Amino acid sequence: MIYDVVVIGGGPSGLMAAISAAEMGSRTLLVEKGNKLGNKLAISGGGRCNVTNRLPQDELIKHIPGNGKFLYGPLSVFDNYDIIDFFENLGVALKEEDHGRMFPVSNSAKSVVNTLLNKLKELNVTIRIDTPVENITYDEKYHTVNLKSLEKIKTRSLVIAVGGKSVPHTGSTGDGYAWAKKAGHTITELYPTEVALTSEEDFIKNKALQGLSLRDVALSVLNENDKPIITHQMDMIFTHFGISGPAVLRCSQYAVKELMKGQTKVKMHLDARPDLSEEELLQEMTNLLDANPRKTVKNTLKGLVPERYLIFILERTAISDELKCGNLRKDALQNILYDIKHFKFFVNGSLSIEKAFVTGGGVATKEITPKTMGSKLTERLYFCGEILDIHGYTGGYNITSAFVTGRLAGTNAAYSAY
Repeated sequence: MIYDVVVIGGGPSGLMAAISAAEMGSRTLLVEKGNKLGNKLAISGGGRCNVTNRLPQDELIKHIPGNGKFLYGPLSVFDNYDIIDFFENLGVALKEEDHGRMFPVSNSAKSVVNTLLNKLKELNVTIRIDTPVENITYDEKYHTVNLKSLEKIKTRSLVIAVGGKSVPHTGSTGDGYAWAKKAGHTITELYPTEVALTSEEDFIKNKALQGLSLRDVALSVLNENDKPIITHQMDMIFTHFGISGPAVLRCSQYAVKELMKGQTKVKMHLDARPDLSEEELLQEMTNLLDANPRKTVKNTLKGLVPERYLIFILERTAISDELKCGNLRKDALQNILYDIKHFKFFVNGSLSIEKAFVTGGGVATKEITPKTMGSKLTERLYFCGEILDIHGYTGGYNITSAFVTGRLAGTNAAYSAY
């Protein structure tokens, strides 16, 4: 049998591509090397499945720092609001949470995956799981998918939707890069994004802050001239190897890129009270100290930042636990203020790309037609999802990119098959 469209990869973009191709009336095959479809969807959003984000388009693209502007073309055809309609038309009721994140009302990723699987069945898409692909042969008339079992599958159009190299237990192990290269495509340098950062600072090594969460801090990555490259105001946590949490994940790609330039370490800047200017914080501290001359500095200031963090700062400034407010020198007060607002430390790396949430790099977007997701180099070949050099922050942005590019790849693969 010769298929009209073969989609390789059963993640978010592959499922969307297969449904979209079959809706056009194409005889469609979905091939997945793992033993089930939708693995990445099932764990997304902490198992609740953050299906998209309903921010306006310009805001949405700001949250996709890795070639997000490429998505203006695809989003003009099928956008995040269309994703919402797509799921609601399939009977998946959605609700909006903070920062525009859209979740199923059921709070269950399984309900999203099952709905997509039911749609595939309804459209008579042939599904083959436990079916690893060895390589692909491209030809003028048909492309051939060569399986590891030595079976050959012929198709008029091909969609490669196999993901990047992150979260390999879901099946994303970088298989598709070699197939893209064989079709003439450039693979830009791969690197981890949305990843925890490592540090060899003494306070990390001696676990002084391990397990400490800081809420709503401003974390910045500094360049070699001590100027901020990026700042994110969110929560973070100190770990046994370095730093993690939402602010760190969002800053991570900028730190990783500085390290890729050959720097051995990158300076971070932490403001634990971004809600107050230095003058306001100084005034608040002074008022507290003046009102409590006989109380200890530690007990008086502990409401300003978490107590463990305050103790760490006081130790750095060589202030004893017993020092009374009335005896605190002005220069010591300035040092405490400075550390709360301007704590600087170095990171020297990140966890591996396999432990990252998202892969940076991939198939070069300049070689892809934005409104079809078709290869500019090989006819009837389409790419979608994380194999492309597109990446966003967590919060429904990567999955939006996957669904949007999957929709276009599947629809246009079906068009070109005839």
